Amino acid sequence: MSEQFSLFIVALPAMLFVVDPVGLVPIFLAMTAGDSEEKIRSTARRACLVACALMLFFALFGGVIFKVFGVSLGAFRVAGGILLLITALDMLRARPSETRTTPSETQEGVVKEDVALVPLAMPLLAGPGAIATAVVLMARGGDRLVSAVPVLLAILITFVTSYFILRAASLVQRVLRQSGVAILERVMGLILAAIAVQFIADGGKDLLREHPAASQMLDAAQTPARFITAPLALPPSDIRLGPARCAS
Repeated sequence: MSEQFSLFIVALPAMLFVVDPVGLVPIFLAMTAGDSEEKIRSTARRACLVACALMLFFALFGGVIFKVFGVSLGAFRVAGGILLLITALDMLRARPSETRTTPSETQEGVVKEDVALVPLAMPLLAGPGAIATAVVLMARGGDRLVSAVPVLLAILITFVTSYFILRAASLVQRVLRQSGVAILERVMGLILAAIAVQFIADGGKDLLREHPAASQMLDAAQTPARFITAPLALPPSDIRLGPARCAS
């Protein structure tokens, strides 16, 4: 399995679960209640296009932006992992995550005339957790341009999927019902929690390597112990000849 393919296998579920278009179905239906089918499709399309553009921008230039502010990659991995873990815990409890939007922002979106850009595109689809995930995944692939392709492809697939889910939001809610949406969110939350813990662990290792003493301790802990076996020493000649002398 190539390195790019393995990165894509991690990036695609991570992006899908943190964007969580299925969990947005009830909110999207509430915000577009009373709209025509054409307007609902237009709202879903514009929201996904803007969110996808934001995610691609931060995926490509997020690392540079954080370097300007003096934020190390390890610190951002830990922060992004914690943010993802909070989102995952909210998903496990089948409750809306306030890291994406607050109840007051959701209520404000219900009464707005155009909700495609705010709050649908930002922060519901391209929220802080999704941006952090994209930046961390890009850093995980390294500085090579070919390593960015799996992450960018995962972002594109995520928002194409989100568009079709939001476009058929009423059908999705009728098929899954409220209990089905809650069960699906809990499953996605469990996988997202595991990904978040891995982000935190990788970021913690990066932070330790930034300090020489801690880096040496980490390398020593990861190096397997080597046991040196010395040849068995023979007893002195006087001891070996002792029984023979006694016998004589």
